[in-house]
Amino acid sequence: MSKSALIFWGGWEGHEPEACSTVVEDMLRVEGFDTRRVEGAGVLGEEGLGQYDLIVPVMTQAPVGKEELSNLVAAIEAGTGLGGFHGGMGDTFRLEPAYQFMVGGQWVAHPGNIIDYRIEITRPDDPLVEGIGDFDYHSEQYYMHVDPGIEVLATTTFSGEHAPWTKGTVMPVVWKHRYGQARVFYSALGHTASEFEVPQMREILRRGLLWAAR
Repeated sequence: MSKSALIFWGGWEGHEPEACSTVVEDMLRVEGFDTRRVEGAGVLGEEGLGQYDLIVPVMTQAPVGKEELSNLVAAIEAGTGLGGFHGGMGDTFRLEPAYQFMVGGQWVAHPGNIIDYRIEITRPDDPLVEGIGDFDYHSEQYYMHVDPGIEVLATTTFSGEHAPWTKGTVMPVVWKHRYGQARVFYSALGHTASEFEVPQMREILRRGLLWAAR
């Protein structure tokens, strides 16, 4: 029986949500998923949200209704996987602590905007990052407020060049954790659709989404 995934997209256009959601949909279809891709958060208010094996938010800085949010949280807590990337998942509902508790972190800054930095794999034996190795990256270097209970798979170290007080700060970039019965996966990489052309970024996300969907 094939897996099913709901991808909802929208919010700030700078993250190219429609284009990114299309890339994710294509990625999941190649893996045999039945996918449903919908604009806006309204879909979260539908009954039966728990029927999906995976929910992927590709939405930044958007509002959400109380019923929609509680419906999403209930579905994830009951076992539907949650997975995503960059601001599309790490800054989706900025005003909603219940959502951030589920994700395991929240974006707060990207000093210097688009810069060169390095990704360091911290759990090289974990199947989600095994064989990938450390790599250089050119994008926003996300500074996040993170849940100390997450299982960190990759980090980046801030040089302090763009925010001197952050020098030496080691920041989680890729993580997984549990929320209720669900598996939750997050990668901070993927500012625009073109970043899917970076093989390490794409492969980490692919593995993470499959893991979250069990």
